[in-house]
Amino acid sequence: MAEVLSQQEIDLLLNKVKSGEEQSPAQTNEKEAVLFDFRLPNRISKNQLRTIRNIHENFAESFASFLVSKLQCIVNINVTSIDQIYYSEYILSVSNPACLYTFEIKNTDIKGILELNIDLSLTLVDRLLGGNGTGTKQSNIITPIEQKVLGVISERVMLDLRKAWQIVDNYDFRVERFESDIDFAQITSQSESVLLISFEIMIAEKAYMMNICFATFAFDTILSKLSSQKLSSIRPTKYQGTTSSEILAGHLYKTFLPVTVEFGTAKITVKELFELEKGDIIKLDTMISDEHLIKIGTKTLFYGRAGVVNKHKAIKITQKAELNNKIQ
Repeated sequence: MAEVLSQQEIDLLLNKVKSGEEQSPAQTNEKEAVLFDFRLPNRISKNQLRTIRNIHENFAESFASFLVSKLQCIVNINVTSIDQIYYSEYILSVSNPACLYTFEIKNTDIKGILELNIDLSLTLVDRLLGGNGTGTKQSNIITPIEQKVLGVISERVMLDLRKAWQIVDNYDFRVERFESDIDFAQITSQSESVLLISFEIMIAEKAYMMNICFATFAFDTILSKLSSQKLSSIRPTKYQGTTSSEILAGHLYKTFLPVTVEFGTAKITVKELFELEKGDIIKLDTMISDEHLIKIGTKTLFYGRAGVVNKHKAIKITQKAELNNKIQ
């Protein structure tokens, strides 16, 4: 078509518009077409993905604290991406050999894969066995001994996932088995979608990757809870309806404290200490009628008297210690 229309061409176009054969630009209300894959619909909405990201950021923080205590070095873990992809695409991204742990959520049909990068796996084994993480290995195959060592890591991941997901419900994550070949870690069909959560683990200024892959075909029960619950105030379901002080008090009440009873003290020489034999008697600086000190940790909190109850040695609390004695 020429850049400048003739009068005859303009009249022809106007006649077509009037007759309805052609629509003017003002009359058209076309929208841009959006591609939609009917095989892989977005089962998880953006709001649900945001909540899942928050859950796994909490998991990353808890797991990083565990690694810091075990590896005795600085560890940072970040959630890099959360994607919905085909399981076949995930299979192609996994190296061979690999370090994979299949897991399940007990009492549900949800299954998943914990993938530890091979370099990450060998570094963890080296550091957990006392190395500095710079050791080399000719083969990347994870041996049975290394599997036992990494089993501690996989169990801790399940524990931290369980804690992180408590804001939704009490899900019990359990490791099923170790696999070195992705073809044998079949958690769903290749045409199904999966939720892939990728983490970057920084250990001593070196970056490693870790992935958690969930099969989403059985995710509907979790998605319904993510949609129905207001998860802005992140608190495990078992703690709903309680205050923070009540939660802390409940944990304190279950805390174990060492209790010791001091019957008295005595001073002996080193020579007398080495000459002690079975049956010897050490004279204390307290009387039989004196009350004994009952200590919680290093502080004297009570006084009491020793005795026997049901053929078991026991101490009976007679009174509380004075405030000035609590610092003893």
